[in-house]
Amino acid sequence: MPPVTGTPVYPRIIQGGMGIGVSGWQLARAVSRLGHLGVVSGTAVDTVLIRRLQDGDEGGHVRRAMAAFPVAGVSDDLVRRFYLPPGARGNAPYKLLSMFRRVASLGRQEVAMMANFVEVWLAKEGHDGVVGINLLTKVQMPNLPSLYGAMLAGVDYVLMGAGIPREIPGLLDALSEHREARLKLDVEGPAGAGPDELVFTPRDHAIEDRTPLRRPLFVPIVSASSLATTLARKASGRVDGFIVEGPTAGGHNAPPRGQPLFSADGEPLYGERDIVDLGKISELGLPFWLAGGAGTPEGLRAALAAGAAGVQVGTLFAYCDESGFAPELKSRVLAGIADRSVRVRTDPRASPTGYPFKVVQMGGLEQQDDRRQRNCDLGYLRTAYRTEEGRLGYRCAAEPVADYVAKGGDVADTVGRRCLCNALTANIGQPQHRDAGEELPLLTSGDDLVSLDTFAQGRARYSAADVVDYLSGVPACS
Repeated sequence: MPPVTGTPVYPRIIQGGMGIGVSGWQLARAVSRLGHLGVVSGTAVDTVLIRRLQDGDEGGHVRRAMAAFPVAGVSDDLVRRFYLPPGARGNAPYKLLSMFRRVASLGRQEVAMMANFVEVWLAKEGHDGVVGINLLTKVQMPNLPSLYGAMLAGVDYVLMGAGIPREIPGLLDALSEHREARLKLDVEGPAGAGPDELVFTPRDHAIEDRTPLRRPLFVPIVSASSLATTLARKASGRVDGFIVEGPTAGGHNAPPRGQPLFSADGEPLYGERDIVDLGKISELGLPFWLAGGAGTPEGLRAALAAGAAGVQVGTLFAYCDESGFAPELKSRVLAGIADRSVRVRTDPRASPTGYPFKVVQMGGLEQQDDRRQRNCDLGYLRTAYRTEEGRLGYRCAAEPVADYVAKGGDVADTVGRRCLCNALTANIGQPQHRDAGEELPLLTSGDDLVSLDTFAQGRARYSAADVVDYLSGVPACS
């Protein structure tokens, strides 16, 4: 499907781009081959790539895709630095990449480009379906090389939430023509510090073929009609539709509007102001998909009746065979759903971003908590700050408390924070090994996880095709 020329054929079902590696290429390819939109997660995918190499690259898929990357020498260099034969790593800690900064070396940019290229390339391999990538607006520093790498692999859709991605459409236009791209970097600090800028120049990288790339469709994830209106009218370029996400969706949620209110056990309470006015969304004249609690046949029918092009579904796909969650975690949660011992809590403190974050809870499921010895060695959720002397630094509310405070952070911001970078890589079977043991996972799912048994009906496993069959009493595309 060419996403720029002609009239696009919009998918009825979008498989959500979940977590770090949960929506990997295997899941996206399975959904795409079924005629819907398979989406890979681009979050921290460079770390996922090098850990796959260190775990032996089962099947050789990663190295096969790396060989197709159009910058000479990058694949050979990464294999030399990180590849180990299956089983050779043992319990040794994973080797790490350097953390992103405002100014990243060309080599560090190319690792991000390569990782996103590989994920999209593998998801698109062997079929002519459409594939998207999901990136977090909040994770700013890797996003420009990540987008360019995905575009080099022919990504069809770009989905972005967790912030206001107003600048992204124009940057996609620039990157499609291999032009320099500049993105405002949010910088905390003394009053008047102001923003800085991220700069990415495609022509700095040795790509011989400068034929213009297809510009992917851009579909931001919004939780309010006012945000959709702002993006449709004031974004830097063409916005091609919206995913309208409610507060029951997994992962990060938008905070409630108005005065914060909390339940007896500390969960943020959502109300009338948090209900999206779909009439105003429809008036924008762009396709939209509903997300958050929409993953049922009834939810799909209701979405279509409301004028939506379809639904985005995450939780159902998260526990299917093709998802990246570690198999033992999937089995544990599906068993907990069957015996009704699982629940989902909206934790207002867990994420260093400050956004509410959904956490799966069930008896006997050991997950990251306050007992973890704080360590910040991946750094994707670090924010930039400027010192009184004008220097740029980086900090995260989940890093060691003394470090955060020394960097000018408020100690109150550190309370209850979790290291999502390390926990989410543990979710997919890539836990870092420490002297005190392996990093623990922290599972996230939508509120509708507790009702998944209506679909699963006690099954210990199921496939992405089973999810599509369940959702679809209608043709795959309109």
